[in-house]
Amino acid sequence: MGEESSELQCRECVDLLADYVDGTLPRAQAELLDWHLDGCAPCVAFVNTYKGTVDAARRLRETKIPPELHRKLVTFLQRSAHTESRP
Repeated sequence: MGEESSELQCRECVDLLADYVDGTLPRAQAELLDWHLDGCAPCVAFVNTYKGTVDAARRLRETKIPPELHRKLVTFLQRSAHTESRP
């Protein structure tokens, strides 16, 4: 197998990651992913980062922001989206 083959496997792993972390990935696929992770340090690092992000997001609480800040944020995002869409 060449380098391109291993890159494809890594990309496939990324596609399966959400289900893998949630524990909803079918067992056969989870075992294949585990096998890949045993030999791929970059994917292990990616999985650990992904898990950390998911864990942090789960601990976040919904917080109300002041109406004025909300308006400023929406205006900023709309302006940014409009600027980025220009050719």
